[in-house]
Amino acid sequence: MTPMSDSLPDWSPQAVVFDCDGTLMDTERHWQDARNRAFREFGLLPPPGFAERAKGVHYLDCGRLMAAETNKPDLAADLTAALLTHFLSLVAEDPLTMPGAGELVRLLSGRLPLAVASNCPLEVVEESLDRAGLRRHFRHVVVPTVMPGEPLTAEQPGNGVPRQVVRPKPCPDVYAEAARLCGVPPEAALAVEDSLTGVESARRAGLRVLGVGRVPHDGDTGHADAWTPALNSPEVLTWVRERLPTARPATGRARDGNGPA
Repeated sequence: MTPMSDSLPDWSPQAVVFDCDGTLMDTERHWQDARNRAFREFGLLPPPGFAERAKGVHYLDCGRLMAAETNKPDLAADLTAALLTHFLSLVAEDPLTMPGAGELVRLLSGRLPLAVASNCPLEVVEESLDRAGLRRHFRHVVVPTVMPGEPLTAEQPGNGVPRQVVRPKPCPDVYAEAARLCGVPPEAALAVEDSLTGVESARRAGLRVLGVGRVPHDGDTGHADAWTPALNSPEVLTWVRERLPTARPATGRARDGNGPA
């Protein structure tokens, strides 16, 4: 693991953008349980190593991957629907934050703009953060506005007006849009991610990246600038206190979803 003091010695972010699943909220466990339930619902077994390959993947792509890797391409739509249904049920039953997430978010809150960039449906992110008492700390929540396979010229339902295209990770869009909404150039923002899919997305957008959680099995941390085992590790908390300005009065919560405050 690369220490933050070594990898980011003379740099301080002007905004911080967090992933949600597996970074702020312990929903990665729920996704894994939901995948297993969906597999069982159709009498299928998860292929070896599937959980690692599916980590951070948009649920529509994940449903297709589940079908492809079990040689059941005709079940792609059904597996996708079952996956989301089981996930939403699990989140409603047990919304948990990742170790240190609340402490770090509260420490950063008011010091600089905070945002969330997630591949999850907006309602899942909003409900999870609300129930954890964290939503009020984030000015913006950015999620994809087009799903995998949709045309990039998608129109807003009912009015024919083109909507802003935000593609899911590993495309850079969610992180680029989050930095824009925070009012900073991408290179001035820090992304916090637990998956290599998310790390790739943030790096492609131009953000610096702090990886969090267990290092991938093969030791490959992608292009993360640093990696820490938990968000409340002494190194991370010390770095924040030493490098970032003290908290200023809160400016209030932005409106829900993608868009300016």
